[in-house]
Amino acid sequence: MANLIQYVIVRGDLMKTLNWPLGALIAQCCHAATAVNHLYANDDETVEYFKDLDNMHKVVLDGQDQTTLEKLSETLKENEIKHKLWIEQPENIPTCIAIRPYPKDVVHKHVKKLKLLK
Repeated sequence: MANLIQYVIVRGDLMKTLNWPLGALIAQCCHAATAVNHLYANDDETVEYFKDLDNMHKVVLDGQDQTTLEKLSETLKENEIKHKLWIEQPENIPTCIAIRPYPKDVVHKHVKKLKLLK
């Protein structure tokens, strides 16, 4: 099976503009990644990904803002890319997308315009 990668896309504006603490931003990534891995735990690629826990490959990207995140989620749905758009409660705002593990060439074209989170 091809090398699998999991993309996590978090809203950079949460920290830069809305002054969320770094820990809260990391928590959003953890929530989304945990949720998507649970939802698709039985998919062949997810099972394969977890066979080598010490060598999981994740890329965390800056999703810029709510609009960017929502548009990406729609694009992923249209292309049948399994993902979880995390909606933080009680604020009820989209904060992060985690895509289940896929071969890079399946997903990269949908996220290539986003930059690494800094």
